[in-house]
Amino acid sequence: MRKQEVRPGAEAGQGCGSGSPAGQVKALVDLLAGRSSQGSQTPQAPDRPPLGDGSRTQKCQEALLNWVKGSLELGGPPSRLTSLLLVEGLTDLQLKEHDFTQVETTRGGWHPARTIALDRLFLPLSRVSIPPRISITIGVAGVGKTTLVRNFVYLWARGQVGKDFSLVLPLTFRDLNTHEKLSADRLVHSVFPHTGESGLAAAAPSKVLLILDGLDECKMPLDFSNTVACTDPKKEIQVDHLITNIIRGNLFPEVSVWVTSRPNVAGQIPGGLVDRMTEIRGFNEDEIKVCLEEMFPEDHTLSGWVLRQVQADRALYLMCTVPAFCRLAASALAHLSRSKLGPQDAEPWAPRTLCELYSCYFRMALGGDGQEKGKASPRIEQVAHSSRKMVGTLGRLAFHGLVRKKYVFYEQDLKAFGVDLTLVQSALCGCFLQREETLASSTAYCFSHLSLQEYVAAAYYYSASKRAIFDLFTEGGVSWPRLGFLTHFRSAAQRAMQAEDGRLDVFLRFLSGLLSPRVNALLAGSLLAQGEHQGYRAQVAELLQGCLRPNVAVCARAVNILHCLHELQCTELARSVEEAMESGGLAGLTGPQHRAALAYLLQVSDACAQEANLSLCLSRSVLQSLLPQLLYCRSLRLDNNQFQDPVMELLGSVLSGKDCRIQRISLAENQISNKGAKALARSLLVNRSLTALDLRSNSIGPQGAKALADALKINRTLAFLSLQSNEIRDNGARSMAEALATNRTLSVLQFSSNSIGDGGAEALAKALRVNQGLENLDLQSNSISDTGVAALMGALCANQALTSLNLRENSISPEGARELARALRSNSTLKNLDLTANLLHDQGAQAIAVAMRENQALTSLHLQWNFIQAGAAKALGQALQLNRSLTSLDLQENAIGDEGASAVASALKTNATLTALYLQAASIGARGAQALGDALAVNGTLEILDLRGNAIGVAGAKALANALKVNSSLRRLNLQENSLGMDGAICVATALSGNHGLQHINLQGNHIGESGARMISEAIKTNAPSCTVEM
Repeated sequence: MRKQEVRPGAEAGQGCGSGSPAGQVKALVDLLAGRSSQGSQTPQAPDRPPLGDGSRTQKCQEALLNWVKGSLELGGPPSRLTSLLLVEGLTDLQLKEHDFTQVETTRGGWHPARTIALDRLFLPLSRVSIPPRISITIGVAGVGKTTLVRNFVYLWARGQVGKDFSLVLPLTFRDLNTHEKLSADRLVHSVFPHTGESGLAAAAPSKVLLILDGLDECKMPLDFSNTVACTDPKKEIQVDHLITNIIRGNLFPEVSVWVTSRPNVAGQIPGGLVDRMTEIRGFNEDEIKVCLEEMFPEDHTLSGWVLRQVQADRALYLMCTVPAFCRLAASALAHLSRSKLGPQDAEPWAPRTLCELYSCYFRMALGGDGQEKGKASPRIEQVAHSSRKMVGTLGRLAFHGLVRKKYVFYEQDLKAFGVDLTLVQSALCGCFLQREETLASSTAYCFSHLSLQEYVAAAYYYSASKRAIFDLFTEGGVSWPRLGFLTHFRSAAQRAMQAEDGRLDVFLRFLSGLLSPRVNALLAGSLLAQGEHQGYRAQVAELLQGCLRPNVAVCARAVNILHCLHELQCTELARSVEEAMESGGLAGLTGPQHRAALAYLLQVSDACAQEANLSLCLSRSVLQSLLPQLLYCRSLRLDNNQFQDPVMELLGSVLSGKDCRIQRISLAENQISNKGAKALARSLLVNRSLTALDLRSNSIGPQGAKALADALKINRTLAFLSLQSNEIRDNGARSMAEALATNRTLSVLQFSSNSIGDGGAEALAKALRVNQGLENLDLQSNSISDTGVAALMGALCANQALTSLNLRENSISPEGARELARALRSNSTLKNLDLTANLLHDQGAQAIAVAMRENQALTSLHLQWNFIQAGAAKALGQALQLNRSLTSLDLQENAIGDEGASAVASALKTNATLTALYLQAASIGARGAQALGDALAVNGTLEILDLRGNAIGVAGAKALANALKVNSSLRRLNLQENSLGMDGAICVATALSGNHGLQHINLQGNHIGESGARMISEAIKTNAPSCTVEM
């Protein structure tokens, strides 16, 4: 897309005063032809003139209101059409693939993008930009492009949008196709032929909008490289040449042009000529539900049943994001429900493939559900004749139109293919074909949706291939002798595989689906003969699998073969790969068929929708073949695949793609070094989708860290980065600190086990003083001593963003703890602090405890394995009596003893915020357990108590059991390895009869014995059936 020029500082000349009618006509012609007055300033027309009787604008508005009358939904445009997505050009997927493939591959989701309101569609985006001249709105077939145009025209005619435009000229390519040659002047007058030349004399427009709706329906593709320039508005030239000259600005350079198109055809217009591109999004989940409720307003039971059926099949549900498909599917499903189709006409079975769904629609049309009220349904003996006649005539039109990329037909086309006009006007064909009058007083026909044309074309091909002697794609069919159905199916499959734009993909799916048992049961007696599929089905499945040959990459055509097998109801291949994914046996399936099946599952599997877990199973060659499909996985796990740097070059190319939708990728435990990290870093410079990158347990050094840091200075989407267990050292940490000084999006940085030392910690501390985006910093096991901690705590006094800091397994002594305490007194944002396995001792822990009396932000404090004894435990107990924020306290593997446990227990009698207390291996005996039991009898907030690895004995168990009889807050109790014996365990088990809150209890390692364990387990099941016990 071209960049728009900056608006000039001074506006052009002021508007001309009122002149003679002849002068106004000349001004209009000059404007439309792109000419300006000689020897004077460029004339600027006034704002839209008032709506008087003689106002040309009013006449235009009235004519347009009549034009759109009856074609709009009541209540105005739906909300999704009042706000469009601003997109930056077309992706490869949009340019090269079928509309269905686009929806399936992206799982019905749209790229996160800015939106623009309909009333600002043609206005500048900022104060320093100018309005777009060429605007394109794209959308897949059936998403509502024409509806959008008609709504815009209607709202403009009522003065609600586009108020800058004095004239709006809506044209469709269905209209333009009726002309072989056309001049620019005739193009303008063709919109309102009844007004004539004199109708333009009312006023000179200040601004004109020319709408060209449906570029994908243009009978000739636009060729900008071979079109001769034309600047004469009166010269008649080919219509496609006229359009290219208007878009280039050779004609009507001052006129704004709005083109709508399906995505793959919009690529005909060079991006350098496009000022603004927007996209219509499809339905979201709520809008699908609303659509169904509006279709069946008087039958909520039916709308609810239809919704449940489409939700039951993910593939069909994704396609229902396309409004036209949603309505078609709902009509077919409603017919199923009403007619009770299914085995023995019992409960209606819902279709699970496209062909089943469209066959239901076909049967509905034959049955008369789509006909006018009051007309009787055709008798059974008429069904077969009607269906075969329609498929034989309308199907031939659909098939050859599909081959020629022709989607709009005129009466001469119908005659050329032998289509009876009386048949086209019947109610049966009315379910498939739409009829529309053009401005040239001719009639245009098109299928209600592209997929209906593909279905009817497949039905025709299926029927005709049983008798045709020549390739049907060459239009050389003869009735005798026969070549056979399989030969023709092979030809169709080969053509579909060779079609780079995927236009035959869905056609081949329907053709395959017509051989499935359920479709045969649906259409037997009307379109198909009973059981005729049985002779071909296995051979067609083998033929389709034979199309999956070894290639460098699994292309979309290969994935479509799996869709065809699904339509055929031959799903053994996909099922075997899915089972291998679930069992971890995917590494042994590396053939081309398995790769294609894996690519297919990445699109349609519910499990892969959340996360595609391809750990421990991919080689470089398999990964390389799957690259096109990996683009659209939201979350990708590639751990432990022994990937080296060359693979990172491949993944970097994926992440750099405009189509990339990957949000999270994990590459943990591979063999990535600096070179691989640099390849990933280059992709981060342009990637706009990735939010999480996990590179833990690789071999990335300072240079790789520097490359990633440089990327973070530019990247604005990555929020999570893990470099845990690499080799970045202090130099790598310094590079990352430089990036953090400017980066505002990274919120989680994991640096554990990287030997960054005090130098790295000091650099990060400097960055934290200015960074206000990082929330979680993991510096575990990095040889950080008191010096590094002092720097970090100095930054923490100023930082107001960090909420979690992990400093476990470093070398922090009491001196460093005092710095921590100082920071905790002033910091009001840190919520989680992990100091496990340091060297705090009693002095350091006491300093932190004193600070916790004042701190009201910290919610989780880990002090495990810090040589803490009773003195520090007493200080922490005193802090807990005052602190009102801490919810989790971890004192595991500290010898606090009974004295320390009693001090903490005393605090629990008044503390009302602590919910988790971990006292594993804390040298607690019966006396400490009794103190904790007394506290639990009155405490109403503690939910987790971990006492494993102590020695509370039977006496301690009895004390806790008595507390459990009255306590209602505790949810998890761990008494593992506490020398309870049979008696202590029984005390606890019987106490649960009055406790209805405990959900999990661990009594392992207490020398209970098998018989005792069974007895206690039964007691707990009886007394507390909702409680899980580990024995």
